[in-house]
Order: sequence, then C-alpha cells, then structure tokens
Amino acid sequence: MSLLLTLFQEAPVSEAAAVLEQVNGDMGMLWMLISGILVFFMQAGFTLVESGMTRSKNAVNIAMKNLLDICVGSITFWLVGYSLMYGDTSNGWFFWGGLFQGEGADLFFQTMFAATAATIVSGAIAGRTKYTTYIVFSLVMTAIIYPISGGWQWQGEGWLTKMGFIDFAGSSIVHSVGGWAALVAAFMVGPRIGKYVNGKVIPIPGHNQILATLGVFILWLGWFGFNGGSQLAWGGDDATAASNVVLITNLAAAAGGLGALITTWIWYGKPNLGQTLNGVLAGLVSITAGCGNMTAGGAVLAGLLGGILVVFSIEFIEKKLKIDDAIGAASVHGVAGAWGTLVIGLWGVDGDTGIGLFNGGGAAQLGTQAIGVLAYAVWAIALSFIVLGILKATMGLRVTEEVEIEGLDISEHGSIAYPGKRVREMDEDR
Repeated sequence: MSLLLTLFQEAPVSEAAAVLEQVNGDMGMLWMLISGILVFFMQAGFTLVESGMTRSKNAVNIAMKNLLDICVGSITFWLVGYSLMYGDTSNGWFFWGGLFQGEGADLFFQTMFAATAATIVSGAIAGRTKYTTYIVFSLVMTAIIYPISGGWQWQGEGWLTKMGFIDFAGSSIVHSVGGWAALVAAFMVGPRIGKYVNGKVIPIPGHNQILATLGVFILWLGWFGFNGGSQLAWGGDDATAASNVVLITNLAAAAGGLGALITTWIWYGKPNLGQTLNGVLAGLVSITAGCGNMTAGGAVLAGLLGGILVVFSIEFIEKKLKIDDAIGAASVHGVAGAWGTLVIGLWGVDGDTGIGLFNGGGAAQLGTQAIGVLAYAVWAIALSFIVLGILKATMGLRVTEEVEIEGLDISEHGSIAYPGKRVREMDEDR
C-alpha cells in the first residue's frame, strides 16, 4: 500500500489516473471472479434444498440433475449461449457473435447464471421425470431459452434496455424464466402418485428439513455474489454500490423469512419451517431486480411482501391449479421474480430520485417493468411448452408407475443415497 501511495505522489496526474484505473479494473475482475465462485456454490445449496424437500428415494436423482446443470451449462453457454446473449444485434431481439465467445471472469460469472436458470426447473419436477429428458431440456435452457431473452436487457442494445427496463441481477431474466419453465414442466409431467386423491391434496413431506435449511443458508450466502457481483466492477463508487447491494440483499432475505414465518403462524397455527425457508428465498428473489435501485426500507418491504406472497402462491398453485410443484419453485422464482421486478416501479429509486408510483416517479417505470415481466413470462412459458411438447411426443417425460414407486435413484442411476433398510418409507409408498 505504501508503494502505491508513493507512486501516486511522484507520478503526474495523468499517470496517477492511469494507475488508479488499472487497479480498479483488476479489483473489478477479482470481485467478479469471487462472486462467480459464490454463485457456483449455490448449486450445492440447490442440491440440498431440492433433495431435502423431496423423498429420500430420489436424492441421488436430484444430485445428478444439479451436477448435470453445471456441467451442461458450462459447456453450452461457452459454446453458443454467451454469443446469443451478448453478441451483436440489429434489432434488439436476437444476438450473435460467433461460437466460443467470452473469456475470463466475465464468461465464468455469466455461466453461473445460466446454470442457475436451469436448476430451478429440477426441483419442481422431482420424483417422476426421466433423467434423459431432463438432460435435453437443461441443454436447451442454457443454450437457447435463457441466453436469448437475457440479451434483451443485459446486452446493452436490447429492446428492453432501450425502454428503460431495470433488472439489476435477474429477478425476471434468471429467476422468473426458470420459474415459469418449472411451472410448465410440472404441469406437463403431471403430479406425483398419491398427491391428489379423490380431489384432496395429500402432503408429501420432504425427507430431511435440516438438509433443506442448510441449503437455504448456502443459497443466502451465494446470493451476495449473485447480486453484489452484478455491479460488474469494484473501486470508488462501484465499491460503495456493490457493498450496498449486498446489504440490501441481506435485509430483503431476512424480511422474506419473517414474512413467511408470520403468515404460516397465523394461517396454520404454527410457524412452518418449509414455508419459512421458501420465504427467505422469495425475499432474495424479490430484491434481485431492484438491489441497485432500492433503499434499505424499500428492500425490507419488498422482501417482507415477497415472503408473504410466496406462501399464498404455493397454496394456490398446489390446491387451486392442482399443479404439483414439489418444492414450490414456480412460486419462489416465477411469482416472486415477477414481484421483485414490478416493485421497482412502485418505490424504486435512481440515486436519490424516486422512480416509483408511490415515491414521486409516476407510473411510467411501473409500466415498463410490467412489459418486461410479461415478455419474460410469455417467452419462458411458450418455449417450455414447445420443447417439452416435443420431448413428450418423442422421448416421453415421465417414468413408469413402478419406477416412480420404487424411486428414481435405483432405476435411473443404480444407487441410493442412504444404503440400508428403509422399511417404513417403502411401506408408505406401496
């Protein structure tokens, strides 16, 4: 540090500015690299959440799907995804810059987001989906569905960018795209055996809520990189902004957990762990779009309402729509993602200036945010229906009844997560 100060003192102003710019550039690259590593670690969190909230006989299958997502996503996004997202464009809708684009920390960081979008689908269709079919869908998600729509905002010349749409770290671009795809997948695959009996919804509890809790803590940690790294720079004002993004993210997550906790305590009579865990995740998703355009108080309110909303959404999708989303992925990522994008138009800020409907900014930003939310929903739902429809007609989406009852671990992978006698679970299943 003393050497750096000496250089600044002895160098002309122009040279000192060049040195400062170089240092900030290096620090920015380091910050993105560290943030990308944190986002990579989120795959471990997803694995624990999804496996803990579902049956033990499918834990290996969950782990294999999450491993697949990071392996497939890393290759396909490097091959074509980055180019489809950040390549040249003449219309703001579609992008291309050739194969094997991107490099270094930037490519690594962006790749982790693509893998996250694919992983969201995994938990929703747990326990009854063919592994081979999931492989194909994960490939299409990371290579085509996510990258093309991501470019609409993050490429810089996309049509949503020009409209003034704001999605700082991906409430819609990453989470709602994955969430709506998960909803379509759960609908098309159909409910698990025994979920709906004579018109009644039968709970199918997960096998290990402690694993699920640990997974949420890992995701919470990784989200600091997910949102903070989306500043894409470090040093000076960027360092201050990135630090504030991390703070805002933490506040919203805490508020989301409390929102779900209080809601379930009132509704169910007891505070429910599973719903509270989803409330934390909903709080995180709810602030992902606006973490760079929200005050601390606004973040707490956004997260709190997101945590409340996710409880009602899970109940509605499961009991009214009769769609069996095994872990509530569509609600946590799709519904909360839409909410987190819209809330910028309600009380978002640009520096010290209110840009929301309720803080003096008028309705313009809310309208723009709504267009973006609708665009990502339509894109993800339409493409998912097309891809899954083709897969259903060719490969099939669902395992046989016998395989589902036995568990996908044995039939799909030839191993189980917990060796030993499991009489109680087998008796319950049969």
